[in-house]
Amino acid sequence: MKVLVMDGVAEKGLAPLRQQPDIEVVIGNKMTEDELVAVIGQYDGLIVRSATKVTARVIEAATRLKVIGRAGVGVDNIDRNAATNKGILVVNAPDGNTIAAAELTMAMMLSLARKVPMACSKLKSGCWDKKAFMGMELRGKTLGVIGLGRIGSAVAKRAQAMEMHIVAYDPYISEEHAKKMAVELLSLDKVFEQADIITIHMPKTKETYHMINKEALEKMKEGVRIINCARGGIVDEPALYEYMVNGKVAGAALDVFEVEPCTENPLLQLENFIATPHLGASTEEAQINVAVDVAEEIVAALRGDLVKNAVNIPSMSPKLLAKVRPFLDLAEKLGKFQAQMLNGRLEKVEVVYSGELARYDVNPITTLLLKGLLDPILQENVNFVNAPVVARNRGITVVQTTTDNAEDYNNLITVAVYTNNGKRLLSGALFQGNDPRIVNIDGYRINAATSGHMLVVPHIDKPRIVGKVGTVVGDKDINIAGMQVGRIELGGKAIMVMMVDNIVPQCAMDELAKIDGVLEVKMVSL
Repeated sequence: MKVLVMDGVAEKGLAPLRQQPDIEVVIGNKMTEDELVAVIGQYDGLIVRSATKVTARVIEAATRLKVIGRAGVGVDNIDRNAATNKGILVVNAPDGNTIAAAELTMAMMLSLARKVPMACSKLKSGCWDKKAFMGMELRGKTLGVIGLGRIGSAVAKRAQAMEMHIVAYDPYISEEHAKKMAVELLSLDKVFEQADIITIHMPKTKETYHMINKEALEKMKEGVRIINCARGGIVDEPALYEYMVNGKVAGAALDVFEVEPCTENPLLQLENFIATPHLGASTEEAQINVAVDVAEEIVAALRGDLVKNAVNIPSMSPKLLAKVRPFLDLAEKLGKFQAQMLNGRLEKVEVVYSGELARYDVNPITTLLLKGLLDPILQENVNFVNAPVVARNRGITVVQTTTDNAEDYNNLITVAVYTNNGKRLLSGALFQGNDPRIVNIDGYRINAATSGHMLVVPHIDKPRIVGKVGTVVGDKDINIAGMQVGRIELGGKAIMVMMVDNIVPQCAMDELAKIDGVLEVKMVSL
């Protein structure tokens, strides 16, 4: 077997491949798409970083290819749909840079506390100014960790060794799991109020975009210090600049920016601001670790063994895959829908399969549903193999049942999620021609597509609400593609699902929430 390695993957990390007597490792030079198309048919495996684009054309020409490995986390440069359609496994290496990112966060924290970069810069300019750089000790201070995934947990562990008190916000981790880590789980506002230093370890989503904004900064302590080594865009940079200038924020350290490369940002002019050019994974060890991880996955895939970090297809027999494939997309979309409807800390997930589906092994479908539910809201990589483990590690109970009775549908998937604020119910079915549809939201009958953008508005069933919602959306120059309204009884509670061509901005969502009779407003993008 032959494996092509592109993009300068660390040689030390290729040892698991080179140790295999029946696997030949070929190091490739930079290639155009046409050049890669011309040679890919010779190979059983392919390893890339971010430079090489594994397009549908490349995959079509890959007559022998069984697995594509990404030496890193992101797989945007790989056409996963084309790979899935051809039965080619795509794997990545999500864990190799955990320690590198955690240690950079600690370096930022210490640098802010003792003003190391600023003191170094002034001394190198020829000025010995000891009095200008009075620092603070970390011992006894409260560290607020926003996001307790792999990296956030590693930071908390290291901060505890420095005798810091750790509080955290993560709505997708259980109280019990947090207690085992000796971390106090709080609401986001409470973390803002109590923390002396705040460090961010969340993914960038529409919910976390500009999470650290003026409103959040107002709630923080005087003299707070802020660190972001996660994703650019979570911090509202103009707002941070304003609050650093007025003195509310004593210091900030960013490794990531909303627009990169970043060399013109006003923050860079502030003496109490520290910045690095996206160095979270930039250690020799991390680069070797991700190469080792992906090389081991390539070997496992070529041997037909279990792979831990598959990102495109679940492990199941071709015969079963053919039967349940139409339900895989539906399950993932139901999970994504529920992720965007959640209120509160996720505690339990119940999935019920009704009708003909009850005859099959539905475990892969549940795994895919969990991936759809957890992946948009967690910083850690969630895939087809580890989704149940991620849920279990966060103290989330998962219950799966089957029943022959599907009521009005041949096949029905119902997923209920329980949080500390209550329960949300969602059902989906396949209509004729394998058309996936959402057919029930919180007990209200509905018929909605599983694609595009939709505004979900629970409300009191009375006149003029639909018109007012439509007017607000229209005033923002957003076209309404369709609408469904479901109710159980006249004058009681009802639900409106409005299909729109663009995401409704937060200012409009706030306006909609003030309409008399509107109970809640959620924007769901699938």
